Amino acid sequence: MNGLRLAISFLTILPVAPRSTDAGMAEARGYFPLVGLALGGALVGIDMALEPLFPLVLSAAVLVAATVVLTRALHLDGFMDSCDGLLGGFTPERRLEIMRDPHSGAFAVTGVVVLLLLKWTALVSLPSHIRIAALALFPCLSRWSVVLTMDFFPYARAQGMGTPFQAGSKWRGLALGTLTAGLAGLLLAGGAGLVLLATVAVVALALGRWMAGLLGGLTGDTYGAVNEVTEVTVLLVAVAVAAAAPAIVGWPLPWEV
Repeated sequence: MNGLRLAISFLTILPVAPRSTDAGMAEARGYFPLVGLALGGALVGIDMALEPLFPLVLSAAVLVAATVVLTRALHLDGFMDSCDGLLGGFTPERRLEIMRDPHSGAFAVTGVVVLLLLKWTALVSLPSHIRIAALALFPCLSRWSVVLTMDFFPYARAQGMGTPFQAGSKWRGLALGTLTAGLAGLLLAGGAGLVLLATVAVVALALGRWMAGLLGGLTGDTYGAVNEVTEVTVLLVAVAVAAAAPAIVGWPLPWEV
């Protein structure tokens, strides 16, 4: 279970294991969706605790803040660096150089404002009968998308934060992560969960292909960007599927009462 402990320490604020940068981190990949599911469970608990105290718009803002705090802004930082590098450079080398710069530029600031606004609006818009399932699922499926892009695209740097995850057997981690994400989606959302899983796969692979084309591969920052974009994707699609679920899935969802 060392891989699970490493995944928890890397993805969250919980220091249950040293934040290693060695090859042992490769084992942690397959547990990313499980850690995401635990984060989703924490969000469900926070939401339920806030429900009698705050209006929905304020609760949603607290949930957005919780996703940042619980993850040490790990993925958000990568998203911002990716916005600056991918949109601000004209060669792969220059883009990678910009992404190394600790300063945030206009693309990063604009991108994170849009991202957080979309996330907050989607959380406000979640219908009550799908709210628990969607809150539990979106961190799980987004972290599965990171595993997916780790395995399908080369790494762009000789050395970086994402380098340790490239060691070992990639397909074992992908199989474990896919099984976790698939079961979570099916059990929590029925057929709609599979719709969300398929949508995340398409978005993650399309985004990964675009970024790899600009950089010559992916980096730790781009993994964070994939996570953030697919988080928003799951929330937006969940809102849409909730309105059209019977037509899309063909049977009542487990979350419907």
